[in-house]
Amino acid sequence: MIQESVKALLQTEAEAVQNIPVTPEFEKALNILWEQVHQKKGKLITSGMGKAGQIAINMATTFSSTGTPAVFLHPSEAQHGDLGVIQENDTMILISNSGKTREIIELVELARGLRPGIRFIVITGNPDSLLAQAAEATLFTGNPPEVCALGLTPTTSTTTMTVIGDVLVVLLMKKIGFTNHDYSLRHHGGYLGDKSREAAGREKK
Repeated sequence: MIQESVKALLQTEAEAVQNIPVTPEFEKALNILWEQVHQKKGKLITSGMGKAGQIAINMATTFSSTGTPAVFLHPSEAQHGDLGVIQENDTMILISNSGKTREIIELVELARGLRPGIRFIVITGNPDSLLAQAAEATLFTGNPPEVCALGLTPTTSTTTMTVIGDVLVVLLMKKIGFTNHDYSLRHHGGYLGDKSREAAGREKK
């Protein structure tokens, strides 16, 4: 019985990932990141509240380790001074399943007040939301139903958000020609550091 439930849950999550709409917005987002971070030498700032915030943290660390400088900005802390992390040519990825998260909506206005030309990429389950309207590129999760027994806890939605972030990371790695050597310079410790240095050594031969 439990095994059947597990299989059903995995199937639901897998289908949600497979049904993420693949649109030209991915290319728009990729080009924004390329222009702002790799040509204009700004950085990526990710943000989200609650579970979406945890996804944003993971996204920032993954981008940073793969050649795209990124930091996480907590939307509430932004209102108490942390907004100052935003510099010229930075760009933001904002994550909100509803597209209505108050703190994220407020962050858009605060960021624009400090840096009027800042560019936004939004990951959301509501492409018609106020947040999506503020974005230059909107990546739609497909708004899958949550596998949570109550249909409330962010579960399937956070899975699709994570996958969209992974897609952007990999696309940008390919665009900038990120190598094992590049990875090894950023990841000195642990198994991955050893593995990247070994691979970089093979590339030189």
